[in-house]
Amino acid sequence: MDYVIEMLNIRKEFPGIVANDNITLQLKRGEIHALLGENGAGKSTLMNVLFGLYQPEQGEIRVNGKKVHITSPTIANELGIGMVHQHFMLVEPFTVTENIILGEEPKKGLAIDRKTAEQEVREISEKYSLSVDPAAKIADISVGMQQRVEILKTLYRGAEILIFDEPTAVLTPQEIKELSFIMKALIKEGKSIILITHKLKEIMEICDRVTVIRKGVGIGTLEVENTNTKELANLMVGREVVFTTEKTEANPTHDVLEVSDLVVKDSRGVEIVDNLNLTVRAGEIVGIAGVDGNGQTELIEAITGLRKISKGSIKLNGKDIKNLSPRKITETGLGHIPQDRHKHGLVLDFPIGENIVLQSYYRPPFSRSGILNFKEIYKKAKQLITEYDVRTPSEYTLARSLSGGNQQKAIIGREVDRDPDLLIAAQPTRGLDVGAIEFIHQKIIDQRDKGKAVLLVSFELDEILNLSDKIAVIFEGKIIAIVNAKETTEQELGLLMAGLKKEKTEDDIHV
Repeated sequence: MDYVIEMLNIRKEFPGIVANDNITLQLKRGEIHALLGENGAGKSTLMNVLFGLYQPEQGEIRVNGKKVHITSPTIANELGIGMVHQHFMLVEPFTVTENIILGEEPKKGLAIDRKTAEQEVREISEKYSLSVDPAAKIADISVGMQQRVEILKTLYRGAEILIFDEPTAVLTPQEIKELSFIMKALIKEGKSIILITHKLKEIMEICDRVTVIRKGVGIGTLEVENTNTKELANLMVGREVVFTTEKTEANPTHDVLEVSDLVVKDSRGVEIVDNLNLTVRAGEIVGIAGVDGNGQTELIEAITGLRKISKGSIKLNGKDIKNLSPRKITETGLGHIPQDRHKHGLVLDFPIGENIVLQSYYRPPFSRSGILNFKEIYKKAKQLITEYDVRTPSEYTLARSLSGGNQQKAIIGREVDRDPDLLIAAQPTRGLDVGAIEFIHQKIIDQRDKGKAVLLVSFELDEILNLSDKIAVIFEGKIIAIVNAKETTEQELGLLMAGLKKEKTEDDIHV
């Protein structure tokens, strides 16, 4: 068999945890091979071993049949292995070209030969239909485009084997489609790809084979054409998984959130939220559907106090919260699961236990007269870690060390436990596996059933349709339609998201 990569009986340990327990993964030449597992199952750890970021305690790695010792990413690059990380490793003030050539700069005498570098980047970009502007600054390009820069970085270094770590976690549906075309183009050019994911639909659409790992142990490798999403989900989680969350009919009562004629500017000073009106009532989930960049991020930031508003009003429980500080808004009865868990959800270098009380550390029993009571803090943390199945060696482990899904579960536990009147859930299951998604969806529905108001923002149309009672479609900063979730389809929502307006009725106006 022509394997370009063989990872045989790999064991990787960290203090108190076996991350990879005797795992074998074999990559054929010219295939897209999925590595599937729950959050914290050991997928990224295994690939970090292959990329030289970690050294295994046991096992061997072969590249093109030859045993190798990969002690650093530099050696991985020399062996033709490139990795596109989940959290991009780019320098924002630098241009695309400067990021791509970093550490491998072509020289003209003692100076960097920028012209040659830019030409080379342009040629690789065109060859693989990546359509990246070599002169653009990273800070000015979209997330999807930044990912293409990461791909270009690996290709510039001559990678034949590409590892993609959860590549679609931060992409819009359109960007996901484009990425799958790029992957197929890379395979046509003779590359081989390992795709770390837990999105079953993606595996079925673009992968040839899939290796499943569960709690650090290899469960097996299957041909994608001989399996289905149900079997993969059950193998991954170790039990039957329910894909649609059962929920009773909503019973909405009074208005909790009232947004009127809201105008918000983006960081360039452009009006990105344009006279927007929205109401969310107690006992209902309102989903916001829209293509990324239509103002949903700025809307959430305005409601939560992370961005100033130019005009209009925002009321929570009848109280005007416009331009108040995030803490004052939180104390008025708001819980916020942020879109970017690293930027707005966690202090990565704090223990997970202290992150769990970030919204309430200044109140008893966690604090008295400004002195923190760590015994109470960690007691609470332990309770929520158990309740929300946050997989961590202990409550003292740094938040940075947890997998993305476990970081997310900790944030959701913190926000839901405070029992807010309005829960804003922005991309609540981004980067989570099917088992965790099922759990989080149930928690969100439980909030609704307790008579709380929920505002859900998600790029996953399945999630919007599955959870929402009403769906508000946002386009160019306005809510252009409000539809009943049970009476619409993915196709209708897609058309509305593209700006095809629907006639509003009187009932539609009041969400």
